[in-house]
Amino acid sequence: MARTVRPLTPDGISTYPLRSRPSKVGLAGFAKPLPPGASVAELLDSLPGFLAAADLRSFVAACRAARDRGKPLVWGMGAHVIKVGLSPVLIDLMREGWISGLALNGAGIIHDFEIAFAGRTSEDVEARIQDGRFGMARETGELLNKAITQGAAEGLGLGESVGRMIAGSKFPHRELSLLGTAAHLKIPVTVHVAVGTDIIHVHPQASGEAIGLASLRDFFRLAGLVREMNGGGVYLNVGSAVLLPEVFLKAVSLVRNKGHRLDGFSTAVFDFMRHYRPSENVTKRPLGKKGRGYYFVGPHEILIPLLAAALKESKS
Repeated sequence: MARTVRPLTPDGISTYPLRSRPSKVGLAGFAKPLPPGASVAELLDSLPGFLAAADLRSFVAACRAARDRGKPLVWGMGAHVIKVGLSPVLIDLMREGWISGLALNGAGIIHDFEIAFAGRTSEDVEARIQDGRFGMARETGELLNKAITQGAAEGLGLGESVGRMIAGSKFPHRELSLLGTAAHLKIPVTVHVAVGTDIIHVHPQASGEAIGLASLRDFFRLAGLVREMNGGGVYLNVGSAVLLPEVFLKAVSLVRNKGHRLDGFSTAVFDFMRHYRPSENVTKRPLGKKGRGYYFVGPHEILIPLLAAALKESKS
C-alpha cells in the first residue's frame, strides 16, 4: 500500500544563543606559534590542549611524578625500536633515571647484540630466505646461545645472561648496547621468548631448556617490577603488538593473585598503528580504579626522541 509522506520543515525550530552552548573546543586550548630557538618544553606547552597533545603532556607529567616518587618506569619494547636507531636515546634515558627496567622480546637481544658486535643489524629477509641464508649469521647464533645456556646454568634470567656477556666483551660498539649498559647500571632487563620465533633458535647451540628456563625467570622478575608500580608507577609498551602486551597482562594478574595491591599506575602504548592487544592489555584491562592508559600513534623514530626530550626538560 502506497504511503504519502509529508516532509518535515525547519520552520519554527527552537534555537539558543551560541555563546550559551557548552563547547568542547575553545581558544584556551589553541596551539601557540613557537619563536625560533624554543625549547622542547616550550614546544610541548605550545601544542593544542586537545586529544593526543593533551595526553602527551599528561603522560609526561605522570612519568615525572613516578621518577620523583621513586616508582618504576618500565619500558616494554619490540625489536623495531632498536632497528630504527633509537639505542643512543634510550641509553641516555637509562643513565638519567627515566628507565627503571626493560622488557624485550627475543628479537630485541638479537638486534642489540648485532649492533654491539658489528655496528649493523636487520638483514633483507625477502632476499635471503630464498636460498636459506636468512638467520644464519654465525656469531649471532653461537654467542647468544652460549650466553643464555651459561647464564641459565648459573641461575640467571635471559636478559641478565646476555647483558653480562656484552658488558664483559670487547665488542667495538658495546657502548650502544641496551643490555650491556643495563648490566653496568644494574637496571633489570627481562626477555620474553616465544620459542621458534627468533633466528638463534635454528642454530645447533640453542637449548630449549635453557631458553625456556631463563625466560621464565625473567617473567617472574618482571612481575616483581610490576608489583612496585602500585601508587604511581608507569609501564610503556613501545612497538610490541602481541607478545609483550600478553606478558604484561599475566604479570598484572599474578601480582594481584598474590594479594598485592596494584592501582594508581599509568600505562602507555607508542606504536605506528593501533593494535587490539596493546589497547586492551595495556591501556584498559590492567588498570585499577585510579589508573590511566594512553595510546600514541606515530613512527617510533619521531615519537620516542620527542618523548625523551620532553621527559628531560620536564619539571618537578
